[in-house]
Amino acid sequence: MEKPNQENLNSMQPLTALPDKKYFTIGEVVKICELKSHVLRYWEQVFPQLEPSKRRGRRYYQREDLELVLEIKNLLHEQGFTIPGAKARLAKKNAALPEKVLSSDQAQIMSILHIMKKEQQEFKAYITHRF
Repeated sequence: MEKPNQENLNSMQPLTALPDKKYFTIGEVVKICELKSHVLRYWEQVFPQLEPSKRRGRRYYQREDLELVLEIKNLLHEQGFTIPGAKARLAKKNAALPEKVLSSDQAQIMSILHIMKKEQQEFKAYITHRF
């Protein structure tokens, strides 16, 4: 994997102005990102972060998906990353994102969910051991 220089790291913002829409079809995405549709479908298989919604057999990408496609394209085509290198870079980036600040109600709900998850795991272990 070629190591990107600092100039490339600072130029990761897409230069393309994205239309102000909620959903984009695969045709719109390939046109905006200047890719082939088979490349985009392959990237969906390789990059777990890229997961467009599918309705009635059609893919619908949201703005975040489109930005991710542009970032993947930048990593692969402009910065010279390999696919495993780009996957590692995106995984590292996602792991480094700070968690959202939760309201007190949300924090309480999260606490309850963590307790429920722990109890469910303990019960599963008990059942597995017992039977």
